[in-house]
Amino acid sequence: MASEGLRLGVALDGAGWHPAAWREPSARPLELFTPAYWVGLVQRAEDAGVHFASFDDSFSLQSSSFVGADDRVDEIRGRLDALLVASRVAPATSRIGLLPTVTTTHTEPFHISKAVATLDHVSAGRAGWQPRISWRADEARLTGRRELPLVDTFDDPRVAEVTGALFAEASDVVEVVRRLWDSWEDDAEIRDVATDRFLDADKLHTIDFEGEWFSVRGPSITPRPPQGAPVVAALAHATVPYRFAAQSADLVFVTPVQSGEAQGILAAVREAERHVERSGEPLQVFADLVVFLDADEQAADRLARLDALGRPLSSDARIYTGSAESLADEIGALAALGYAGVRLRPGVVTDDLPRIADELVPLLRDRELLAPDGAPSLRAALGLPSTVPNRYAPALAV
Repeated sequence: MASEGLRLGVALDGAGWHPAAWREPSARPLELFTPAYWVGLVQRAEDAGVHFASFDDSFSLQSSSFVGADDRVDEIRGRLDALLVASRVAPATSRIGLLPTVTTTHTEPFHISKAVATLDHVSAGRAGWQPRISWRADEARLTGRRELPLVDTFDDPRVAEVTGALFAEASDVVEVVRRLWDSWEDDAEIRDVATDRFLDADKLHTIDFEGEWFSVRGPSITPRPPQGAPVVAALAHATVPYRFAAQSADLVFVTPVQSGEAQGILAAVREAERHVERSGEPLQVFADLVVFLDADEQAADRLARLDALGRPLSSDARIYTGSAESLADEIGALAALGYAGVRLRPGVVTDDLPRIADELVPLLRDRELLAPDGAPSLRAALGLPSTVPNRYAPALAV
């Protein structure tokens, strides 16, 4: 069970979550695809005591349309691979958790398993990942392995049918990934030169998974991650993804747009846990907020000015404009409802991340709302059990 205190995350994507963020004077668009840019952002968050940073990703270019590509040239198009960015950032940081988004629909679970395990090794136990499904036809065409319906609107009933199947597939992906992490027992590596034994072959296991979408024999080629099971996160907005999170994740990011929705969403998540008969630790629920931090009027004016530059910001999550003090009040209210934490999406990362670090975090510390930072692993930082038993290891005699 998580210890007392909220956990704070930041969600990083390009120049920020506003489509015109790259045009701000503080933005550094020429550096967006450089390692120094990403290392600097995450180091800034780590120095402030933020518990984790997540990295957004998808198989397709960013778009103003939810159902397909567009032809705009006045917004950022293109991004680096989130998991590889996290792996580059890992050696340059020491405390902050790293949560890249990984598309499950077009990526083999074996590849996901070894990549996330590698991130956990190079970060010394600070890895997690956010599985994401891909239901768009244009993304399916990038690999050519399956056909998905071409739709004009998200309300098309075929979308609900497809996403339901893809979430079921994603649950199998997470299950296979976890089994592959366990396919090496913790002491499988002997590394004994005197006896010419690097491995104990009896402590490597095939997982022999047979499912509807794939079969995986195993074992992995990567030794078990330092955390045993790196953290699995999910973004959810409705019943089906809530159930996916309850079945497969350690924490879930939700998006209450109105303040009155926050309690109802918590209830919906708990109902999803009951529906799937979740055992073990309850889901940790984090509220996502897009933030523009400044004096109240100045923050609203900044958002309005950015909106006027091209496409106004629209978001699945609430868009907050205002002071750090008012935001701290709202975060405190979420804590009182039972939220485990918040994940903040900076509207303009070069303006709003420094304000999160310099203004908001000290306020939350002063109000004793934040859990301590500096835990030895991401699981520990989130208050999750630090020891995850290996399903293939023999049970110890009591």
